[in-house]
Amino acid sequence: MDKAVIEKWPDAPPQLSPDLRAEFTANLGNGRVGSRLVSETDRVRVWHLQLAPGERIGFHTHVLDYFWTVLTAGRARSHYSNGETNDVQYQPGDTKHHTYGPDEFMIHDLENTGDTALIFTTVEFKESANQPLQLNLTESVAASAA
Repeated sequence: MDKAVIEKWPDAPPQLSPDLRAEFTANLGNGRVGSRLVSETDRVRVWHLQLAPGERIGFHTHVLDYFWTVLTAGRARSHYSNGETNDVQYQPGDTKHHTYGPDEFMIHDLENTGDTALIFTTVEFKESANQPLQLNLTESVAASAA
């Protein structure tokens, strides 16, 4: 099966602050979806994401089918490439599955807006419609709130 290779990315949403727009543009095609890659095989990537209160993971891109499970209760805010901003309240065990067809993807960030650490496990399935993105595992992912 030939997998789609995504080469065209959207412009930053005009609703974002200038700093977030610059970060969005700088991170187009960033496939690092967690704080730490804890396991990778020919079939899956398993990520750990931990965000202290006020900490955020910058813009990153999901192209592979995946699911996440949150291990701790808390609140977070995400900005999406379509211009939407969502605030979510999480409970331990909350899980969401995402599926993408050829050339489909999602770009977003995640900021911990609560007062406790947020911890997620994310599993990406490499046998998806799109080619996995290259990873730069040398850069720090979590940053202070903008």
